[in-house]
Amino acid sequence: MKLTTKEKQHLKGKAHALKPIVFIGHQGITENIKTEVDRGLTDHELIKIRIAESDRDVRHALFIEICDAVFACPIQLIGSIGIVYRKNE
Repeated sequence: MKLTTKEKQHLKGKAHALKPIVFIGHQGITENIKTEVDRGLTDHELIKIRIAESDRDVRHALFIEICDAVFACPIQLIGSIGIVYRKNE
């Protein structure tokens, strides 16, 4: 799913008040993590996730991997907090 810059800006504004609901630890992405992210996106469409990894490149790779795994659109990754969006049908 491709979003325009304007749509991404709008979603970033909506996500500002959200708290992370999924925490990805040093074990990486497990089936439970995928299930929780999928459930969160089904319930809310827009969620924040926290990735507990010190290396920036690893954080970015995990962020993209989880978005691909649940067919979601990565909106933004700043530090250890990522914003993920998937439109509900």
